[in-house]
Amino acid sequence: MSIQLSAVHWVYLVFIVFIMTLLIRRRDTTMICVTGIFALGLLATSTLSGSVSGIFNSFVYATKELMSTIMIISIIVAMSRILMVTGINETMVAPLTRFLRTPAMAYWGIGLIMMVTSLFFWPSPAVALVGAVLLPVAVRVGLPALGAAMAMNLFGHGIALSGDYIIQGAPKLTADAAGLPVSSVMEASLPLVIVMGLVTTVTAFWMMRRDQRNGTWRDGLVSVKGSSGPLSAGAEDTAPVLMSPGLKKGLAIAIPLLFLLDVVAMFILDLQGGDATALVGGTAVLILITITLLAHHNQGLEKITSYLIEGFVFGFKVFGPVIPIAAFFYLGDSAFTELFGNTLPGGSHGIVNDLGVALADHVPLNGAVGAVTLTAIGAITGLDGSGFSGILLVGPIAQMFAAAIHSGAATLTALGQVAAIWVGGGTLIPWALIPAAAICGVSPFELARRNLKPVLLGLSATTIVAMFLM
Repeated sequence: MSIQLSAVHWVYLVFIVFIMTLLIRRRDTTMICVTGIFALGLLATSTLSGSVSGIFNSFVYATKELMSTIMIISIIVAMSRILMVTGINETMVAPLTRFLRTPAMAYWGIGLIMMVTSLFFWPSPAVALVGAVLLPVAVRVGLPALGAAMAMNLFGHGIALSGDYIIQGAPKLTADAAGLPVSSVMEASLPLVIVMGLVTTVTAFWMMRRDQRNGTWRDGLVSVKGSSGPLSAGAEDTAPVLMSPGLKKGLAIAIPLLFLLDVVAMFILDLQGGDATALVGGTAVLILITITLLAHHNQGLEKITSYLIEGFVFGFKVFGPVIPIAAFFYLGDSAFTELFGNTLPGGSHGIVNDLGVALADHVPLNGAVGAVTLTAIGAITGLDGSGFSGILLVGPIAQMFAAAIHSGAATLTALGQVAAIWVGGGTLIPWALIPAAAICGVSPFELARRNLKPVLLGLSATTIVAMFLM
């Protein structure tokens, strides 16, 4: 059945175009998102007070929707901080260093360790946890520092973050934006993440070895200052805390086992989405409290709060720019009716769904066109260096295309998520690469240049695979 589009639909579409234009030009989108919310509120309520109040209420709505994601990342960062201060992170990965005997083993070893660590701790803390310990070992066996940075980027900010199967922050955002269950997006993303990961990491390794043989390899070594990594903040203010070797070793064994038990519990109890995130988050809080009390003794009570504050500061710093963007795009679904009342035309199923139906009535679409479009949009939205702001856009657009071609909603959503995070989450945009570049002492611009061809080849291969999966 054809849907009659109103001025609200057209204004929403116009602002999507504005936002994408700003992203392409690498400009901030906060003001345009707030303007869009104001304009939609004015059309819906026909009152100045209603539209102004709608700005604040949409921020509150977006914050409530994002709160579990903000919370889990903040808690993980806080826990990672105490692991760094006590040196438990070094003890955790020390046994693995004996396997890094050649440059190839160092590349794949650091990458796989980074991937696993990132799944549980998120990539930014994982860079500090893994890089500080394994980088000297890798360089000693002949792997260039830039090669180690590539491995950490591609496996951590690429493979682990684009799937995010343990913390489930990324799939929750895209699933909510597209109006889909988190489980469906995660299942659809699995083959795409595998293809993307294999193509990029193998290509990057082959190109590195080729350039080393041909004498065209550039190390890109530089002193990178001003790291924006979560564990750099306040690092100079906290002296290392001494713990007995036996206690440190016991905790280094217990922590991975606890998270492994969480994974087992997820499968046995069929926990997904918010329930799985809550289990990981609660475990991280208990680990943080236990280690802080053991490490700081009489000051433990105060230090627990201090570490949590560090984590929350980082969490809201990361998601501060995301909230206004999320506030606008949530209006494309049920948030509009909740905030401004049922003012859409009769038979409407939300702004985004209505646009998708209208698109199907006027434009011949197919799976191939949809896949290429979602990859391009995901890559464009990643140009601001924040993969999380991009996935809030690909969700509604994937929903529009799926409504138009009557299939592939989960696959298109997952494809947009993969493209947005690989480009903007820390593999191609120089200012998003600073934490890994700082740890390895290389230029973020040289690191982005080395990642460019592998990532572009990976996106092409993943898009083709997505066409067959729809």
